[in-house]
This record gives sequence, C-alpha cells and structure tokens, in this order.
Amino acid sequence: MLRMHFSITDLARTRLAAGPVPIWETVLSLHRLQRGDGGALVGPWRRHARTAPPDGRRSLTALIPPSGYFPDFLTPATEADLPEVAEQVASTPRDVLRQDLAHLRSGHADTSFTKALWHGSATASKQLATALTGYHRATIAPIWHRIEEQVHTDRTRMAAGLAANGVAGMLALLPPALRWRPPVLEVDYPVDQDVVLGGRGLVLVPSFFCHRTAVTLLRDDDNPVLVYPVQHRSPDLRPDPAHAVALARLLGHSRAAVLESLDHSRTTSEVAEQAGVLVSSASQHLSALRAAHLVRTGRHGRSVRHTLTELGAAVLRGDPSGR
Repeated sequence: MLRMHFSITDLARTRLAAGPVPIWETVLSLHRLQRGDGGALVGPWRRHARTAPPDGRRSLTALIPPSGYFPDFLTPATEADLPEVAEQVASTPRDVLRQDLAHLRSGHADTSFTKALWHGSATASKQLATALTGYHRATIAPIWHRIEEQVHTDRTRMAAGLAANGVAGMLALLPPALRWRPPVLEVDYPVDQDVVLGGRGLVLVPSFFCHRTAVTLLRDDDNPVLVYPVQHRSPDLRPDPAHAVALARLLGHSRAAVLESLDHSRTTSEVAEQAGVLVSSASQHLSALRAAHLVRTGRHGRSVRHTLTELGAAVLRGDPSGR
C-alpha cells in the first residue's frame, strides 16, 4: 500500500500535468510490451512495437524489468519532449545514478550495460540517451496522437471534478485502485510506502501506458509525482452518412470536414490536409469551432494541436445527450 499524506498546503499545490509526459509513456510502455497487458487499445500498438526495429530496446530492458522497480533517474521531473529528456537522463549525477541502480540490483540481475553505467562510462550514458530516443521514435511517436487523445479526454473529466469540488473532488475521480480518504490518498501498490508531501504538493500525471494502479518514485523527490492510468475509450467518432450530410448542411461542407478531421489531435496543417482546405481556411474554421466550444487548442511540446471537446465529439456523433 502506498499512502500519500496531504496538508492544506499540499492540496493547494496539487496540479494536473498539461498532457501526456513523453518520458513516462516511453518507460511505462516497456512494462506493457514485456508483460503483454494494458487493455484493448494497447494490443494493436504492441503488435506494431514487436515488429518495429529494436532501436536500443535491449539496453532499456536491462534497466526496466517487466514489472516492479525501475530507476527513478529515468523519469526526471519534466514534461519536455523526449530528446531533451534523454540528454537529461544521460547527465544524471553519478551519486544519484548509483543510488538508483543499487535498488535495481537488489531484485534484477546485472548486465554489462548496467555495470558500465555504475562505473560512470560516458559511452554507456550516450548509449542510454540513444536507446531512449530510438525506442520512442520507433514505437511511441507513431501513436502519440492516440495517447494525447486518451489522456486529454481523462484530463477533461478530472478538471471538471476540480472545478466543481476542488482538489478533493478531483482526487475522488481517480481510478478505483486509488482512494481519497482525507488527508491520505491510498494507492494499491506492490510495496509498503509512505510519502509525506510536506507542503510540496503533488503532480498528477494521467498516462496511457500506466495500467491498473499508479506509479511514483521510490526516492523522496523535491517534486512528488503520481502517474495514474487513464480509462481507455474507443475513439470511434466518425458520423454515420445521414448525420454527416446534416452536419454539412448545418456547418457548411468545409467546416464540417474540419470538425470530422479531428478524430484525433492534429496541428492546423494536418487538419488542412485531412479536410482538403487551405491552411488559412482551416485556421479560420478552427477559430469558429473553438468559439462554439466544439474544439480546444493547446500547445503540446513544440506544436500547437487541436482536439475535440466533449461537446464537439457529441455533435460529431450526433448524440444529443452529449454522452
């Protein structure tokens, strides 16, 4: 059992990550790949990942076993894009790296790679950064839009709980394996651990590849984090032909095409290409749809992306109930 102890200050400083965190999705996906679990939407990804070029996977699995502890230094406190984080991971101070590897070695066999990291090999550190970026590029980047879609749907649900009932209301919406019993958040966990937040607050990270229960750091970090599994939802949003015709009459063919193009998160240029309109026209249509609360726009890493709101998804499906 993991118990996270909150004070009033901690509640005030608790926040949701802005979106999926690339390094957490990359690391946790290796659990799913090795274990063969994770839900219906993970299955198709796993089949692709197993046929993708290995790109450093062996180096990563030396650090990330199928289940249980993996070194904290692999997931630093940042939401930056993967290449930047990989360089940060490779530059982990030697004392921190050895502390984490000591925990790993207690339950996981040493390899030549982990021994080289222990001894401070610059070549091994570079190999780790290359492995992280290569694996992410081959297996995570191709489905990043799907990860964003699932995470942002869950984040919208959590944000609604926050707006209605404060942080306590948001914590009450976490998955069943996490239970808010003020002032403690209890988490089903493979080891017994207490984390006293002590005024630092908590960053909640919704994750596509996290499964069943939450994950946190073993080290008592200055930036406490709790990664929790989102509820996977089928993204089948395409309208039936009759509704598509009605939608085109209501919005106009071009604007309806722009709305229909948002079956997952896209940039403006991607929307334009999918909808068959000029980029300038796509931008105008997206502005109108955003003003009608059918579309949301946000910055994710270095790109600006557009996604459907719950209302937009309901309009696209032709669902008057909004469900």
